[in-house]
Amino acid sequence: MDQSNRYSDLSLKEEDLIKNGKHILVAYHMRPADGHGYLEAAAHFAAESSTGTNVEVSTTDEFTKGVDALVYFIDEVKGVMKIAYPSVLFDRNITDGRAMIVSFLTCAIGNNQGMGDIKHAQMQDFYVPPEMLMQFDGPSIDISDMWRILGRPIKDGGYISGTIIKPKLGLRPEPFAKAAYQFWLGGDFIKNDEPQGNQVFCPMKKVIPLVYDAMKRAMDETGDAKLFSANITADDHYEMCARADYILETFGPDANKVAFLVDGFVGGPGMITTARRQYPRQYLHYHRAGHGMITSPSAVRGYTAFVLAKISRLQGASGIHVGTMGFGKMEGGADDRNIAYMIERDSADGPYYHQEWLGMKPTTPIISGGMNALRLPGFFENLGHGNVINTAGGGSYGHIDSPAAGAISLRQAYNCWKEGADPIAYAKEHKEFARAFESFPKDADKLYPGWREKLGVHK
Repeated sequence: MDQSNRYSDLSLKEEDLIKNGKHILVAYHMRPADGHGYLEAAAHFAAESSTGTNVEVSTTDEFTKGVDALVYFIDEVKGVMKIAYPSVLFDRNITDGRAMIVSFLTCAIGNNQGMGDIKHAQMQDFYVPPEMLMQFDGPSIDISDMWRILGRPIKDGGYISGTIIKPKLGLRPEPFAKAAYQFWLGGDFIKNDEPQGNQVFCPMKKVIPLVYDAMKRAMDETGDAKLFSANITADDHYEMCARADYILETFGPDANKVAFLVDGFVGGPGMITTARRQYPRQYLHYHRAGHGMITSPSAVRGYTAFVLAKISRLQGASGIHVGTMGFGKMEGGADDRNIAYMIERDSADGPYYHQEWLGMKPTTPIISGGMNALRLPGFFENLGHGNVINTAGGGSYGHIDSPAAGAISLRQAYNCWKEGADPIAYAKEHKEFARAFESFPKDADKLYPGWREKLGVHK
């Protein structure tokens, strides 16, 4: 059934929709199935996303028609369609009237993903009007709070050197805590890797007190504050809160130095919102494990990594992993810096929409996946700043001297870039950074040809 007369209006102007402020606008890449017209398929997509079905129904009235989602732009050649969703379509909390990400996703990326007349569709960008933006939580804690704990300026406090305890699974409590201590002698931030939690060989109630003891000893020895991101992900929200409460109780007077890591993609929006609302004074660390099943550059359904990051800021994530922009081991390219800009700036351009955040706190880009000191200068140059958290597992524990030396080499790489120094010349004056060349020779050969002769390494 062709529903384009009801669910499309190509005379609508995007600037007018934005000015009126009554719609969430969404841009998709879409291709109809063979034998279906583009506008016809797009209109059916909008109908399924809002008030429609595949037949005329007797319960439709004039009010219902007034909250239809409308296709307002199509480009058949590029495969782009844009839909305006009336904000009033979306579910609100009965407790406080706030908006829900689950409702937005249920409509905008719900049943329409399985429609027979749609070959594939993937959300590329969305725009939230000011009135609706204010109905989302946004972050309660941001990177400035971490800088404050670390004794740094709360504006442009710079790079936070972090790691993941490696191997990601398999350590018992004592070796885990020892590995944490070794890194904290040189670095700032340790996170649980996403599978680490309460394994039978590493029970949380045994390892967490040991980790806190390691943190205290490292702080005593270095005189610097340290940070730990503890995984509280669980199937059940009560279990998640039980983990969080136990961790806070254990860290006691140093509870402000604890972040909570939640696997927000596999766990779902409800877990992020629960953590954000139940623990508003903790840094909320959004780990996006599993997202590649729909956000990979090869994917044609679901939504992109850019969309996921933008959603995370609305939900209230203090930080989210954003990849390494082509400088690490994961998929991605240099232009992925646009993801970081959208979540950290108050005014930013997406692939299709400009978004004003109206003072909503930023979400920190967390950089993880195959990074080490040699790759960081190029990464910072591409991004244009170093106000990020970087968790380098192999880049720390793979350093030829020690995890602490690996951590120091990461900080030195940041300072090298910040000072505009030549990395080879800088390495001659900074031992830990220099030893990173010997620790990661394949990267050194690729990034700094001739480094052995220049640094006097003859093996």
